[in-house]
Amino acid sequence: MPLLHLILVAAIQGITEFLPVSSSGHLVLLPRLSGLPDQGLAIDVAVHVGTLLAVIVYFRAEAAQVASGIPRLLRGRADTPGARLGLLLLASAVPAMIAGLALKLVGADGHLRSITVVGWATLVFGIVLYLADRIGGSFREVERDWTLRHAVAIGLWQALALIPGTSRSGIAITGARLLGYSRREAARLSMLMSVPVILASGALLSAEAIREADAQTLRDGAVAALFAFAAALAALAAMMRLLRTVSFTPYVIYRIALGAVLLAIVYS
Repeated sequence: MPLLHLILVAAIQGITEFLPVSSSGHLVLLPRLSGLPDQGLAIDVAVHVGTLLAVIVYFRAEAAQVASGIPRLLRGRADTPGARLGLLLLASAVPAMIAGLALKLVGADGHLRSITVVGWATLVFGIVLYLADRIGGSFREVERDWTLRHAVAIGLWQALALIPGTSRSGIAITGARLLGYSRREAARLSMLMSVPVILASGALLSAEAIREADAQTLRDGAVAALFAFAAALAALAAMMRLLRTVSFTPYVIYRIALGAVLLAIVYS
């Protein structure tokens, strides 16, 4: 696979995974609109691994806290901050895991990867994000207010991201804003919630990807993961800085414009 193609896929995944604009939607669109061949399952898995490492590095304090709580969680106790955070993150991932497995078992996941679906999801869920950002409060904090009920509720929103174009981060932020979490706290929750979801989807797909990959594909995957890691880390840092002063409206405008262009292409 040409290096430029690898860098392009990695940059799209890394930049869009944590911005509320849908990484899966952009990756679906890349081969369809550019004429480039589909990057394949192995590269998709590799760039997701890169973004996973980026969020762990950026939120290393929270990651260390969860790691310290895993032994107690394995003993059925969530009586420390780390164990509690780990439990809530796992609970938030359950709806997406169940929905994703169901779609794969019935073979419906492939039917969603169309420009029509991406266009409508990009447009509609962009508007939903805007409305949630306008009406949502800013009175909740993760450490103080995130409960099991909130984890499952936002996890149900997150499950909608199985529709390409929805944006996993965008829909999780939507759910968090509606529950009263500030923009920065909603974004932080969304990033932390990505860890178990990416781990689960990676575990589900990696066996198949490795089985189909040859030595060259594995080398390409390592390169793609490295570039995705760098792009995701930069995008994460930039968004968290911008949210001190900027709302989600610029992302909404981009989504509406992109969705409108895609639908115009489909229906013209």
